[in-house]
Amino acid sequence: MDAKEKIQQLMRERGWTIYELAKRSSLSPTTISNMYRRNTQPSIPSLEAMCRAFGITMSQFFLEDGEAEALPDEQRELLRRWAPLSPEQKELIFALMQNMR
Repeated sequence: MDAKEKIQQLMRERGWTIYELAKRSSLSPTTISNMYRRNTQPSIPSLEAMCRAFGITMSQFFLEDGEAEALPDEQRELLRRWAPLSPEQKELIFALMQNMR
């Protein structure tokens, strides 16, 4: 799967439009849609911004299907639930975790 297909898959999983991804990644909608219209791969900085929006690392982005199976079910479930959270929600979760120490 190439990067554009993976981005589309991640957007579908979250129910995001190009506009939503653009808003969450601080990229312009034109930047993202041009990637598809011109059939080009995203630049590294654009891909990094999109990964941050998806709540994943670049390493996670490039994992092939099934490679995350090494994680315990509980951790995979946490990652699945984490990804669609807004930045504000993620900050709240981090604050809660800091107070649990």
